Amino acid sequence: SMFEQTHLVGLSRCFSHANMKYILVTGGVISGIGKGIIASSVGTILKSCGLHVTAIKIDPYINIDAGTFSPYEHGEVFVLDDGGEVDLDLGNYERFLDIRLTKDNNLTTGKIYQSVINKERKGDYLGKTVQVVPHITDAIQEWVMKQACVSVDDDGVEPQICVIELGGTVGDIESMPFIEAFRQFQFKVKRENFCNIHVSLIPQPSTTGEQKTKPTQNSVRELRGLGLSPDLIMCRCATPVETAVKEKISMFCHVEPTQVICVHDVSSVYKVPLLLEQQGVVSYFCQRLNLPVEMKPRKMLTKWKEMADRSDRLLEHVSIALVGKYTKLSDSYASVIKALEHSALAINHKLQVKYIDSADLEATTLQDEPVKYHEAWQKLCSSHGVLVPGGFGVRGTEGKMLAISWARKQNKPFLGVCLGMQLAVCEFARNVLGWEDASSTEFNPESRHPVVIEMPEHNPGQMGGTMRLGKRRTIFKSSSSLLRKLYGNVEYVEERHRHRFEVNPELTHHFEKKGLQFVGQDVEGERMEVIELDDHCYFVGVQYHPEFTSRPIKPSPPYFGLLLAAAGKLQSYLAKGCRLSPRDTYSDRSNNSSPDMEMSELKFPSL
Repeated sequence: SMFEQTHLVGLSRCFSHANMKYILVTGGVISGIGKGIIASSVGTILKSCGLHVTAIKIDPYINIDAGTFSPYEHGEVFVLDDGGEVDLDLGNYERFLDIRLTKDNNLTTGKIYQSVINKERKGDYLGKTVQVVPHITDAIQEWVMKQACVSVDDDGVEPQICVIELGGTVGDIESMPFIEAFRQFQFKVKRENFCNIHVSLIPQPSTTGEQKTKPTQNSVRELRGLGLSPDLIMCRCATPVETAVKEKISMFCHVEPTQVICVHDVSSVYKVPLLLEQQGVVSYFCQRLNLPVEMKPRKMLTKWKEMADRSDRLLEHVSIALVGKYTKLSDSYASVIKALEHSALAINHKLQVKYIDSADLEATTLQDEPVKYHEAWQKLCSSHGVLVPGGFGVRGTEGKMLAISWARKQNKPFLGVCLGMQLAVCEFARNVLGWEDASSTEFNPESRHPVVIEMPEHNPGQMGGTMRLGKRRTIFKSSSSLLRKLYGNVEYVEERHRHRFEVNPELTHHFEKKGLQFVGQDVEGERMEVIELDDHCYFVGVQYHPEFTSRPIKPSPPYFGLLLAAAGKLQSYLAKGCRLSPRDTYSDRSNNSSPDMEMSELKFPSL
């Protein structure tokens, strides 16, 4: 059939890989210097030239995926549509590039070794000694080439450019097999299809205040010794790099001054693509990778510019109390904070997040550290809205319930996500229904009122079958639901999940009698997905994690509602019929957020 023929042609084109362009982003000096944002920004400026871009993140750790990490180790765990639990950099790629990735876009040492060992056990290497070179390095190259072809856009078009970010720092023992794989790879795919961006730190010791290039020289020398030559050296520094410093790097690192790019600290991540664009990065790639782009003056990145300008100009503030457990490290809640930012930007407010460690709200803290206790409550009471995010473990849950109780009684805007929603149900059961020992069986297996219970997935798969992971459908049971209106009055939504415990469906009728409505449920009606409280300005809980699908130009409706309510704009927004649903606040009709469009379309509804 015709379909099969075109499909085969597509496959053969994919396997010849003749035109795929690969951009490898490596890091030097220290890890955590913003390789992820730089990789995302490079993708963004290329996408805005009309190219299709995909991204792969390589993590040299041995964990198979990020599912078992403590948020303190590595930041939050980001969840994809297919249920993959991955590194938070994939969240940046999805947000910046407005694409949807799969778990195979995150490659770990564990996954590679697992695949090679499985092959060896099956006898695929037939009597050969299996070694890091060539077997592991070949497996890495094959994985990258295969994954680069997978479409990540809604239109199913095959990508033209693959940005690969290698985690960690060049020279680490654990990243060696990957560096070697790419050393070979550059010859396999030919020079005009592969280039390397090396992100390095330029420290500025406070004693002299002078920018130091030595760590970068060492890092580039090490990379060269391993057989990779950087095409662009991107310097991360606190202030713009001085010309003399640029020339010094150029001289010692064997590149033209135009190949030294300065990425200094900026007020908003939306400025990074603009920073790269101003320094000629697009035109460099166009000639270095001979890309199919006409170098005409484009309305390049207008949308990003608008967002960056807007975030600088905002005068009004809105504060949200984030009541959680990992509040010492903002990366623990990266997507949640981004989702709040997207929504705040959409209503022209500057976001202030007040981090509150939920344990500080509890009575034991009042006894042990009264100052801490009063400071935490002061933060909570002075904020415009309250957010209780997801999490695991019993520590701090009582404090979270105290915060929820306060928001419920004070008519303060509240959003509970995952565990936050479950605790809102527990709080209501205890303080409104009078079930004093109401709890989740996760925290109190003996409770006589188990309002939250373990409901394992019906199809136990590789994950042990205990977690409900990935994209699932939620049906709105009520046409008057507030969240339904915020989503644009749709009949159902599809959002990403990551949890083991759920609201006990056998007890829900007790809650509904007293005004806590379960307005969203799964397709079978067994799982409670959305709660809303009657006669409250905004009291919403969702079992899923809407932050994972929030985009700068398409804020997530539950978060958007929280910020509208916190800024006192929710009623007027609803009264206008939410005609511009928050998902389209500055996107065009084609549902595409690539930033090539007229400025006039970028204006938000005036709320």
